[in-house]
Amino acid sequence: MYVIGVDLGGTNFAVGLVDESGKIIARSQGKTKVDDGPQVVAKRLAEAVNEVRKGAEVSAVGIGSPGSIDHNKGVVRFSPNFPGWHDFPLAEEVKKYTNLEIYVENDANAYALGEHTFGVGRGCDHLVCLTLGTGIGGGVITHGVLLRGSTGIGAELGHMNVLPNGPKCGCGSNGCLEALASATAMKKFVLDGYPRHMNSSLFEQKKPDQITPKDIFEHAKMGDHFALSIFDRVVNAIAVAVGSLVNIFNPQLIILGGGIASAGEFLLNPIVERSRDYVLPTMLGTYQLKLSELGKDAGILGAASIVVERMRKM
Repeated sequence: MYVIGVDLGGTNFAVGLVDESGKIIARSQGKTKVDDGPQVVAKRLAEAVNEVRKGAEVSAVGIGSPGSIDHNKGVVRFSPNFPGWHDFPLAEEVKKYTNLEIYVENDANAYALGEHTFGVGRGCDHLVCLTLGTGIGGGVITHGVLLRGSTGIGAELGHMNVLPNGPKCGCGSNGCLEALASATAMKKFVLDGYPRHMNSSLFEQKKPDQITPKDIFEHAKMGDHFALSIFDRVVNAIAVAVGSLVNIFNPQLIILGGGIASAGEFLLNPIVERSRDYVLPTMLGTYQLKLSELGKDAGILGAASIVVERMRKM
């Protein structure tokens, strides 16, 4: 028996047929084209599901979607990158074309489930995940159960305040982790700092609006002062967040994933060191900080694990 995972993004989507060990047997991907409207997108997802399921016995489909999700009803309540997706019954629409049971979960929560089921968090009942990408999301598992909060939309870890009166965040607040350590924040720091740092090696071959987080990390490794200042800001923000997460949730493991985490040990090691300054003495030594190993398959495997979680409850 297989499950299908659907990683739904604002630009692209990916669908995979997954076996019980977490191996992706077949996959399909395409452009989301959100401007076509939710019904059209749902049908597009269903077509991809039907494509990868050919000849396989599938128990159910899990969809990891950005936004506020009613996971009990499979409804996207609101998603800022999906215009018109207000109270949209995504599960119902996809089921219409597949005749399969459909489960929908917030994508960051799905990521945490994926790490718990198939990733470095396998066998760990107390873990916190941070997805460091264009924005920052997160998920918390405690006693082996995903923490959703009273209305199902809790664990918005990217909107922890790590710098009071810090940079403005897209959520409207100031000093959120996302406003300091996301790819969007890093690019903004580059644009804001360019007039004062035109001589930075960052700009020798690229214009300011072409600089990526990968470029920043590479030039920080080479000792460029401007790149290092941005890197230092990112590391400190994540370290403050990690300290708070350890103090609040007492996890065994904190997992860093997403595009920014691809910087690897260069990013991880200073976060490990600095986070100790923000952790209660009694908590020191009680947790580990690791990088995700799911890579580009994290979205599909996270979505597939939504089904695994539901089946455990049956």
